[in-house]
Amino acid sequence: MSAGHDLVAPAGDETSPPGGRPSFSVVIAAYQAASTIAQAIDSALAQTYPPVEVIVCDDGSTDDLAVALLPFHGRIECIRQDNRGEAAAKNTAAKRARGDFVAILDADDVYLPGRLEALADAAARRPDLDVLTTDAFLEVDGVPVRRCYNASWAFEAADQRREILTRNFVFGLAAVRRSTLLAAGGFDEELRHATDWDCWLRLIVSGSRIGLVPVPLARYRIGPNSLSANRPELLRGRARVLDKAAANPALTDAERADVRRSARREHTAASAAAMYDALVSGAPHARRNALAMAVSGSPLRVRLIAAAGGIAPRLVGRFLAERRRRHGRSGQAGLRHAGGAGASAPTIPEVPGR
Repeated sequence: MSAGHDLVAPAGDETSPPGGRPSFSVVIAAYQAASTIAQAIDSALAQTYPPVEVIVCDDGSTDDLAVALLPFHGRIECIRQDNRGEAAAKNTAAKRARGDFVAILDADDVYLPGRLEALADAAARRPDLDVLTTDAFLEVDGVPVRRCYNASWAFEAADQRREILTRNFVFGLAAVRRSTLLAAGGFDEELRHATDWDCWLRLIVSGSRIGLVPVPLARYRIGPNSLSANRPELLRGRARVLDKAAANPALTDAERADVRRSARREHTAASAAAMYDALVSGAPHARRNALAMAVSGSPLRVRLIAAAGGIAPRLVGRFLAERRRRHGRSGQAGLRHAGGAGASAPTIPEVPGR
C-alpha cells in the first residue's frame, strides 16, 4: 500500500489474488453549505489518485450554494433536487456515479491529498472488502482535537457482525462499492439520523466486510453550525436503527434479543436526554417528565436526578445547565451526525459515526 499504510480488516480469503486499483466517484450531499463546499471540492480534486468524478447533490439549498459552485463549472457534476434529506442526496449521487466505489465526502469536511490513493491500494490488496475508510483528524472550530479513532471509539475487525449490531464503528467518510450499495437499496431515506450506521449494518449482516486504513487522511470539522441541539432525537434515531435491525430476518434469535436490549437502552437514553433538556429549559412539563423517569427502569443515576428534578425542577435545571456550560454541551447534545457513533462514543466531542 502507498506510503506503507497498514490495513485493519477481518481475515480475508487467502485464495483471492490482489486486484487492480478501482475507480472512485466522490459524492457530496450539500444543504446550506455555501460557506464550506469549496474547500471540500478542492480537497477531492487535489487527490494524488484522482477520482473519476466529483458529484455534488444540492438537496434543496436556499443559500448561495449555486454561486459557491460556479468556480468548479466543468470540473464537477451538480445535481439539484427538492429537500429530501442527506440519505436521499447520497442515493441520488450514487445512482449517477460511474466509479467502482462511491467515496462519501461531507460538504464541510476535507480529504487529505493521499486519501483516495490509500483507499485504492487497500481495495486492490483486499478486493473482498465492500467498504473502506480511514482515520481522520477531529477539529472543533478549526482546532485539531484528536484523531477520530482512539481507545474510546475503536474500529472492530474480528467480529464485525456482532459489533455493528451494538454500535457503529465506521468513520462516515467511507468508500463503499457502488454495486453493493445499490443492491442493498442505498441509504434508508425514511431515517433522519444514523443513516450510515443502518447502511453498514445491513451490508455486514448480508456478508460484506469493512476495512480501515488507520492513518488520519481526512479532516472531520465541527463548528458552531454543526452542533446538534436535539440530543433526544439523535438517540431516538439510533433506537429506530436498532428497532429496524431487530426485524431483519437474517438475524439469529440471540442476535435479535441483543439488538432489542440495545434498542431499549437507546430509547431510555433518549427519554433521559429529553428530561434533562426540559429541566434546563424550564419547560412546563419538566416536573412531570422527571417524576415519570424517577419511577422508570432507568439507571440509578438517572432516576436520582429525575427524583430531584421532580421535587425541585428549577434548582436541578440550573445545576444541569451549569454542568453543560463547564463541560461542553456535547455531553448531552451530541455533535453533527454523531447519532451513529454508538454507545461507546467519547464524551467531548462525540465521534462521527453517524
